[in-house]
Amino acid sequence: MLKRFIERPVLSTVISIILLLLGGLSLFTLPVTLFPDIAPPSVQVTAVYPGANAEVVARTVATPIEEAVNGVENMTYMTSNSSNDGSMNLTVFFRQGTNPDIAAVNVQNRVSIANSQLPPEVVQAGVSTQRCKTVF
Repeated sequence: MLKRFIERPVLSTVISIILLLLGGLSLFTLPVTLFPDIAPPSVQVTAVYPGANAEVVARTVATPIEEAVNGVENMTYMTSNSSNDGSMNLTVFFRQGTNPDIAAVNVQNRVSIANSQLPPEVVQAGVSTQRCKTVF
C-alpha cells in the first residue's frame, strides 16, 4: 500500500491537499461550542485600599485574602498583583472542567472569611469576586 504512494507522488500530493481543504472547511463550519476549552476557568478577586501604596496593600489586603483562598476546591494556582493606586487583583485558576460559577461561589465564601482580617476601609469599599470570561 505504501509503495503506491511512493511511486506516485502526485497522488500523495492530491490526497494531502484534499485533507487540508476538508480540515480548513470544517474549521469554519463547526460551531464554536464544539471546540474544546483551552483556557482554564478562573475567578478574579478585586479589592481597593484608598490611599495605600503597593507594599501596604500586599501586606494588609493581599496576604489575608491569599491565605484564605489558598486550597479552595479544584484550584491549581493563583496570581496576585498589588499596585500603588491601592488596588489589588487576585486571579485564581482552576482545573479544566471545573464549573466557573461554583468556583466563584467557593472563592467568595473564602474571601468573606478573610473580611474580618482586612482594614475597615477595604471592607467599606468592598471586595468583589467574579468569574473571568474567556473571550475567543
